[in-house]
Amino acid sequence: MANSAKRVLFVNSEIFPYLPETPISSIGRYLPQGIQERKKEIRSFMPRYGCINERKNQLHEVIRLSGMNIIINDVDRPLVIKVASISAARMQVYFIDNEDYFHRKSIFRDEDGKFFEDNGERAIFFARGVLETVKKLRWAPDIIHCHGWISQVLPLYLKKAYIDDPIFSNSKIITSIYDDTPMESFPEDLKEKILFGGISENDVELLAEPTGINLAKMAVCYSDGVIMGSQDIPQELASYCKESGKPVLEFNADAVSSGSYIEDYNSFYDNIQ
Repeated sequence: MANSAKRVLFVNSEIFPYLPETPISSIGRYLPQGIQERKKEIRSFMPRYGCINERKNQLHEVIRLSGMNIIINDVDRPLVIKVASISAARMQVYFIDNEDYFHRKSIFRDEDGKFFEDNGERAIFFARGVLETVKKLRWAPDIIHCHGWISQVLPLYLKKAYIDDPIFSNSKIITSIYDDTPMESFPEDLKEKILFGGISENDVELLAEPTGINLAKMAVCYSDGVIMGSQDIPQELASYCKESGKPVLEFNADAVSSGSYIEDYNSFYDNIQ
């Protein structure tokens, strides 16, 4: 197609081999490679969780991209950017890091299985960190593809806080919905903490009840397309996606198993208007 996407930004909650292999981390690893092999430029981001071994995975800080502070709830926190390479795939992965949010040794829950109180803030920091870093890279993506619940603040920010930035003015955003939606609620003040760059309370009214399902609904609301990434998505959320009026690519277990989903996703990118 003449108007096909040329640059795809992947925003991932998990990428194998930095985290154990799961359906989400496997797609985070192999989808960007497959899209790159189809002659598109790619960039991949994920959080630098504390359980990722920096020495083993050869992460190093990118000084020219680090050094900015992100303010959440009136607190300044430094944004640190690290990078590593998956040599077999000939691709780099950028990591969003911050000592307060990402140096703990578990990912989303403490050793007793309790959902971290600041997970909502971590999602805000991750989304803004990705967008600010892409601005510094001066790399304008045609498609931004979000994977995993911690990426689900980004569609709101793209459409409401960054859309006038020349880097993102032509960007379309796709959200993959998986079976990782938190069943816990976020703190009641998430709606206030998320406000930034002219975003109004009306823009985040879905978070009046700050549940994981409502965060996912908000991501769908501000996306240009939705991919069903799992079979077992909560029915309420699956119905919301189908009734959203957005283009939806249904889950296909056989395609995921065989790897042919990459071609389906590539075509989906090219047809998002």
